[in-house]
Amino acid sequence: MDDDSSICRMLSRVIASAGIDVAAFNSAEEFLQSGRLHESACLILDVDLPGMSGIDLQRQLNDSGKDIPIIFISGNQSAPSRDNALRAGARDFFFKPFSIAALLATIQSIGL
Repeated sequence: MDDDSSICRMLSRVIASAGIDVAAFNSAEEFLQSGRLHESACLILDVDLPGMSGIDLQRQLNDSGKDIPIIFISGNQSAPSRDNALRAGARDFFFKPFSIAALLATIQSIGL
C-alpha cells in the first residue's frame, strides 16, 4: 500500500514479475475491507497512507494477533518512525528511493 498510485503499480508489476501473487490497495481501510486480510502473506506499507497510517495498521494487526510480515517504505526520512516500526515487528524498513533488489531480497527472505 502506498499513497502514490504510481508506486503501487510499479511495485505490483515488479513483485508479480518475481512470481508472487500481488494485490495493491491505496489505503489501509481499503485493504481491511477487501477480505484479503487472512490470505495475506506479507504487507508492503507506506508509513504515510491516507486515513489510517501504515504504523496504525501495524499496531491494529499486532493488537489483534495477526502475524503478517510487514515491510515499510517511507518518503519521510524519520529514524524514530523506522525504529518504532522495527521494534513493533516490521521485517524491514526502506526510505524512498529504495533498491528494488533489496526489497525483493527481503520479500524472498520471508519465504514468498
